Amino acid sequence: MPASASASSPSDYGRVFEETREAMLVIEPLADRIADANAAAARLLGRTRADLRAMAVSALHPEQRAALIVFTEGVLAQGQGWTQGLTPSHGGGATLRLEYVASRLSGEPTRLLLTLFDLDERERRRIDREAEEHMRAGLPEWQRMERIFRDIERENRLILRAAGEGIYGVNAEGITTFLNPAAERMLGWDAADLVGKDMHASVHHTHPGGAHYPHQDCPIYAAFRDGAVHQVDGEVFWRRDGTCFPVEYTSTPIRERGQLLGAVIVFRDVSQRREAEERLRSARAEVDSLRERLEQENAYLKEEIRAESHHQGIIGRSPAIEALRRQIDLVAGTDATVLVTGESGTGKELIARAIHEASRRHDRPLIRVNCAAIPRELFESEFFGHAKGAFTGALRDRIGRFELAEGGTLFLDEVGEIPLDLQGKLLRVLQERQFERVGEERTRSVDIRLIAATNRDLKEEVRRGRFREDLYFRLNVFPIASAPLRERREDVPLIAQHVLKGVARRLNRTDLRLTEADARRLVRYDWPGNVRELENVIERATILAERGRLRFDLPEPRVTGPAPASPEQPAPGARPLSEEERRQRARTEIEEALRIGGGKVFGPGGAAELLGLKPTTLRSRMKVLGLVRP
Repeated sequence: MPASASASSPSDYGRVFEETREAMLVIEPLADRIADANAAAARLLGRTRADLRAMAVSALHPEQRAALIVFTEGVLAQGQGWTQGLTPSHGGGATLRLEYVASRLSGEPTRLLLTLFDLDERERRRIDREAEEHMRAGLPEWQRMERIFRDIERENRLILRAAGEGIYGVNAEGITTFLNPAAERMLGWDAADLVGKDMHASVHHTHPGGAHYPHQDCPIYAAFRDGAVHQVDGEVFWRRDGTCFPVEYTSTPIRERGQLLGAVIVFRDVSQRREAEERLRSARAEVDSLRERLEQENAYLKEEIRAESHHQGIIGRSPAIEALRRQIDLVAGTDATVLVTGESGTGKELIARAIHEASRRHDRPLIRVNCAAIPRELFESEFFGHAKGAFTGALRDRIGRFELAEGGTLFLDEVGEIPLDLQGKLLRVLQERQFERVGEERTRSVDIRLIAATNRDLKEEVRRGRFREDLYFRLNVFPIASAPLRERREDVPLIAQHVLKGVARRLNRTDLRLTEADARRLVRYDWPGNVRELENVIERATILAERGRLRFDLPEPRVTGPAPASPEQPAPGARPLSEEERRQRARTEIEEALRIGGGKVFGPGGAAELLGLKPTTLRSRMKVLGLVRP
């Protein structure tokens, strides 16, 4: 036939092409078009001849373009071929199982003749042929086959009854057709109650949260609408008694001769799995929380070790120290709140550590908070922690100092420096032993022992309205006063000797010792910076030492009146310094340190190092005293 023959005429390929019962197509694979189709092909493919002649060959085989090209190029090259791997789409949407037998048309080398054989129809004919043969074999064979079918049906029923998963079937209208015993047990319904009824309305009508679940959204029903298998987790089925349970299920469509007849649903109760997953999530969250707490405690303890005092115990034999030891023994065995007062450098933190180490909480951490060093805007976050995203810069959850001290002791150093408007928040937590992280609504309970320290006269601060009276009474349950060195001068040589041992060992100066003349000179000095100043003086003298002799850089005591009764004892009846005198003394001390340090506040040789203060503490005190860096 000429290659230019019109494809619109039904007789181009002869009567055999037109009248045969076999479905035939003439295609041009290089142009990707169907040149012609006979009536049998139109019936098999569920399309009109006109529609087929207007289609691309690839449009008849969606998702199989590559396989189609391979097949047709092979036929063009070899002249003939066959395949069962191409599955054209039926006009009604179904996918057909066909066998293609192809050959190249004589005289038209770019066209192929495809003969289409319906594999399903071929299988049905085979089954019919075998059945006919069985029937011809006689009644005994027929009866044998009937027994086989009955056995198969019985085995299927046994399998359904024995299955641990719930199994039920629905037809294309969503009406229940069968229900196995496991489904009956899980749903609380008898099969007779559900068969013939709308299954969705009975067991799948509502979402877990209580919202209505429309039929058209149900994946179970979607299986016999779109022909796809639907696997779902995270939904619930409802029992007869009105309770629900979480399920995962698979809805598989049922087909017969390409027609969707319904679906089979296999489901299981995943309550125990969900509970196990929830327990696992909780356990992981607890582990994460504990890990974070341990990381915080580890970082904190490392910081505390670096900042730890040179001496490890309370040194001295003076009456003041003996009285202090008795007070520590009395209060350590309780959980009473302790308020340690005293001048800067008298060892208030050392007293707090001694109380903690002698208490039942000694195996838990002592968490120290320098209240003077915390910016006002970070007070709550530092004390109570914050949730991720609570404010700009909160990139992760953070545990506060209260939570870090759980089971242990919280030491609030310089508690008098807490701003007045923030004292109420601290008081509430101390009273209720509960708090919330910033940006989090969950209330947390805390079990801590509280020790506070201050170098201020809190009674005077309360009188002036700078400290809450109720907070003062909450802190002042068991007051302990830390005596300054000038009131226990007999302890100065002991402390100096202890400090010298540690400094000499650290600086590798084992040839140094404290002479009696050195001790007398140290005793005569008033030590406005107390133990902290003494430690710095000893370290400076060790550095400046020559030929085994310590060189002390101390001003001689100024004599403005009668000499004191004894250089080693405070004058009897001497009055304590007033708040203004203490402020003036602190101001003079800082100004002198700034002068010696050349105006340097921080770093080696700076005023903070000379005074034995943390840089943040010195900066806070300079701000309070109105001092500016020269």
